[in-house]
Amino acid sequence: MRVGAFVLAAQFPGQGHGEALHRAVRSAEEAEDAGLDAVWLAEHHFVPYGVCPSAVTLAALLLGRTRRIGVGTAVSVLPNAHPVALGEQTALLHLTSGGRFTLGVGRGGPWVDLEVFGGGLEAYERGFPEALDLLLRWLREPRVGAGEGADPGTDTGTGTGTGTGTDADADRAEAGAARYHFREVPVVPRADEPLGEAAEAPPVVVACTSPGTVRLAARRGLPMLLGMHCGNEEKAAMTDLWRREALAAGQDADVVAEAAARHVSAGVVQLADTQQEAAEALTKAMPGWLREGLAAHRTVDGRERQPRDPLGYTELLCGLHPVGPPRLCADRLAETSEMTGISRFALLVEGSGDLAATEANVQRLGSDVLPLLR
Repeated sequence: MRVGAFVLAAQFPGQGHGEALHRAVRSAEEAEDAGLDAVWLAEHHFVPYGVCPSAVTLAALLLGRTRRIGVGTAVSVLPNAHPVALGEQTALLHLTSGGRFTLGVGRGGPWVDLEVFGGGLEAYERGFPEALDLLLRWLREPRVGAGEGADPGTDTGTGTGTGTGTDADADRAEAGAARYHFREVPVVPRADEPLGEAAEAPPVVVACTSPGTVRLAARRGLPMLLGMHCGNEEKAAMTDLWRREALAAGQDADVVAEAAARHVSAGVVQLADTQQEAAEALTKAMPGWLREGLAAHRTVDGRERQPRDPLGYTELLCGLHPVGPPRLCADRLAETSEMTGISRFALLVEGSGDLAATEANVQRLGSDVLPLLR
């Protein structure tokens, strides 16, 4: 079982941006010292829910500050970035870190970010599959072009749609006009050049929150990142759907099993001597952060949205995830792994909002929980 820290750079009430980012960096440094497997970095814009606007930039800093631990994005929001630019950044981090970087990508939400960065609502509602396929081509092929002249008959082309149908042809039928147009150019830097003894493209995971994105990831053989709002039964259903879709797409069973072993389950962790003490640490701090952070989101088209109840959501997370003494935390991780088949975890460590408490939380995760999982 591989346990990592999930870092949002959350801005709790009364804190500044620098304080939130400093806690994020210290969380990653402590995670390496504590023996954790990875640190996963979130990306948000214009909201105190998280004040890291570029997960790949923070990943570069942390890869330079650490020597062993893996660093991944959870996630880089693809509708806000050009897939070729993100592919170049990914290859750069992959090669210079000795293969410690993992790119996590997702659709994000219908937020005002889409207007600011120019992607527009179309990039969110219909453009994700096309952008993802172009990104994958850039990471896997020596030369890439898009638009006119691209082969529409390949699953790795840029002419895919929403990923909500039952086969690739249905996806393409919903695609509309291709968004990316450029002549074929060489891929530089090449992410699949020899890296030590390996010559593999950097790993990519996809944030999945619906059956449509599960199918999209499965058909491309990409592992999933599943959110912390999901319980074990929902995650088990998603991993089962993913496996069925991957096999139905004609992928080899061994390849499917290898990709499935890289699924990641996001959650929350808070260590204390008792379950009540751990839950209180979160219920005292997280609702205020969630209230301000979630309320700050603005939709690009004025659509109505219903934010979660902050206290109710915090209590839900405490009930789903490893929140309590070490044995309870280890048992909950083991139960999730047994029910879902997922053995990799990205656990939010900064739920108390306090730097010293976050550092202690990470240290106890390494010293008190990891040995129980082994």
